[in-house]
Amino acid sequence: MAPGNGAYVVHKMLEAGLAGYHVRPYHPYWTLVPCMLPVAVPLRGARVIHTSPDYACFFPRASVPLVVTFHNYVLDRWMRPYSSPAQIVHYATDLRLWTQMALKKARIVTAVSNYTARLVGQELKTDHPIRVIYNGIDADHFTPAMRTGALRKEVRVLFSGNLTRRKGAQWLPAIAQKLKRNIRIFYTMGLQPRGTIAMTEKLVSIGSIPFAEMPECYRSMDILLMPTVREGFGLAVAEAMACGLPVVASDCSAIPELLVPGKGGFLCPVGDVDAFAEKINFLAENYELRREMGVFNRARVEDYFTREQMLRQYQELFEEVSG
Repeated sequence: MAPGNGAYVVHKMLEAGLAGYHVRPYHPYWTLVPCMLPVAVPLRGARVIHTSPDYACFFPRASVPLVVTFHNYVLDRWMRPYSSPAQIVHYATDLRLWTQMALKKARIVTAVSNYTARLVGQELKTDHPIRVIYNGIDADHFTPAMRTGALRKEVRVLFSGNLTRRKGAQWLPAIAQKLKRNIRIFYTMGLQPRGTIAMTEKLVSIGSIPFAEMPECYRSMDILLMPTVREGFGLAVAEAMACGLPVVASDCSAIPELLVPGKGGFLCPVGDVDAFAEKINFLAENYELRREMGVFNRARVEDYFTREQMLRQYQELFEEVSG
């Protein structure tokens, strides 16, 4: 698969945790001539092929079972306002066709959330059973900060993701303007650095953070802000929860499967700038509540979203399909 996205991060975690699992990356330019992908990505000796659905139909081999995992789904009409004109055409034509072909060729189909599984079934009108395997977080790597010393006056809010309309980056300046003087939003450039936001006193870029350094980034913050419009799972939300942060996120897609409102943070209507600012301002004034929510979120990740749980479920699936 092509690198530079959350799905690639998850598949690299599988590679690190499962014996015999190997990720074969390819440059995104190869998708311009997808029929050449089998040449770009040799799969000799593979007993199972596991990939995302977008270009999966180009990889099947005779007698080698194909496992397709939906990490997200953005081909529906609701996502058009958050897609470029080229993406709209691509999604409605060839990519939709290739995704449908992948469903037909797959031995097993999985999704990373119940929401994504339901959406795929409804949109593609498939009766193919879709198993849900949540993404997992390395809870030994993503850990809470050891809070020592005096409480700092500045409250630091993190936006972690690509600067795209899908992630809600267009609302960051308006949210920042409504925050109290001691609150600043720090935003990353994501895994695909493109797009810009004008920096101000309350809106600061911290550039592209390597994945290995993300735990320390979360630990240096007080709140995670996720004004997204569609998440197949919500990897940044789960990572922040593992690091003991409260979360203010959109009430949409898979986010409610991760975040318990009132316990681990708050859910706001998509694009409601006033609601996001109100919840952030409220949390900024309540250190003890932020701490309690962070403790709750950490425990929730340990209970439901660990790397070990994900690895075990995929191991069982691969043994089943290759047995």
